Amino acid sequence: MIDKPTKTTFQETIAAVATAPGRGGIGIVRVSGNKVPEIATAIVGHLPQPRLAVFAQFKNTRQEIIDEGVALYFPAPTSFTGEHILELQGHGGPAVLDAVLRRVLELGARMARAGEFSERAFLNGKLDLAQAEAIADLIDAGTEASTRAAIRSLTGEFSGEVNAINKELIKLRMYVESAIDFPEEEIDFLSEGSVQEKLHQLLLMLSNLFEKCQQGRMLREGITIVLAGAPNAGKSSLMNTLARQDAAIVSSTPGTTRDVLREHVVLNGLPVHLIDTAGLRVSNDAIESEGVRRAQEAMRQADHILLLLDDSTSSQSAPVVSLPEDVPVTIVRNKIDLSGRAPGLCGDDCVAIAAKTGEGVDELIEYIEKQVGFHRELAGSFSARRRHLDALVRAQDSVRRGKAQLETARAGELLAEDLLQAQRALGEITGEFTSDDLLGEIFSSFCIGK
Repeated sequence: MIDKPTKTTFQETIAAVATAPGRGGIGIVRVSGNKVPEIATAIVGHLPQPRLAVFAQFKNTRQEIIDEGVALYFPAPTSFTGEHILELQGHGGPAVLDAVLRRVLELGARMARAGEFSERAFLNGKLDLAQAEAIADLIDAGTEASTRAAIRSLTGEFSGEVNAINKELIKLRMYVESAIDFPEEEIDFLSEGSVQEKLHQLLLMLSNLFEKCQQGRMLREGITIVLAGAPNAGKSSLMNTLARQDAAIVSSTPGTTRDVLREHVVLNGLPVHLIDTAGLRVSNDAIESEGVRRAQEAMRQADHILLLLDDSTSSQSAPVVSLPEDVPVTIVRNKIDLSGRAPGLCGDDCVAIAAKTGEGVDELIEYIEKQVGFHRELAGSFSARRRHLDALVRAQDSVRRGKAQLETARAGELLAEDLLQAQRALGEITGEFTSDDLLGEIFSSFCIGK
């Protein structure tokens, strides 16, 4: 593990097109590094005043006009990356943007790697790691709720809560270590209830933060729900109802769906990867058997399974094909418009619906939200990733282990070590402690130019 530097000097100047690929009204070439002043002078004819948008013509080596638009100069260290930055905002045609970028590269810059601007902002102390990741999450946000969560993380709310917990961890660890190092001071923390109470409060703080992050992870990544059941149970009808379009072919002929069909939908703010599968039954047909195999594979990778049963016939029971034991299953009794059953909850892990008419579907969605732990009204959720959740789990485990060491073995030294491990786990979230491999993995997923 390495400590994040507060300031890093990069020898190379980087450049990239910062706007999305394709044609557009405006296109931006972004440059960052020590060579920005001379590059600006060569292309624009002068170095623009800091943070003042100026109209300029962008010229090549023969002083021919490549494009014209707005030039913006942000001197170090008051810029996004902490380095000199130049933005050339011209027309959004691919050819003209490529010409401007080639001119910048001719003047000594090199092409930026994916996420390298944000990486430099992190390494130069302009952002912590959680804030840097929130930039990518904000760009990728697909719902209003996920946008708000990304903004909270980007503006530092997430990091603020992490740092507040870390501060309490450090204070408690220093107290424990002082009691160990200076026994003559007669600080008997083992006989006091204050340490146990502080450990309890730390666990509560970590649990609350984990809940907010779990919510944020679902907003960012969504959940995968597989529709499973025997042929003609109404899986495709439910798929179309939830997707609000004819995504799957619906037919009275059993076995219409022979492959997995995927749709991305948003159910009351919750992003869902919805998968319709082949009817689960034993078949001698090679194609249908392959469809069942793929259905079983999809179920093993799901977050939740909706097992549809035809409620209009008493002959249909659960499919003979086995379901994965470690994936939660909700029984969905479909076709209540034919059976006459009331819509809504119909027992433990069971919801009655009519996929064709929509009866009970709202109740089904609410039930799914409850089962996966999604709370629409939860305030303050943060854009979070699996690595954040993993770090919080390790921090909680360390605090619990230290608390147990104190209560059972009265081992202050072990408690102090566990508090240090919890502190390091939290430091991985903001980048206080990180590794080069982790940084490479994180920033490589960013857009070019960001």
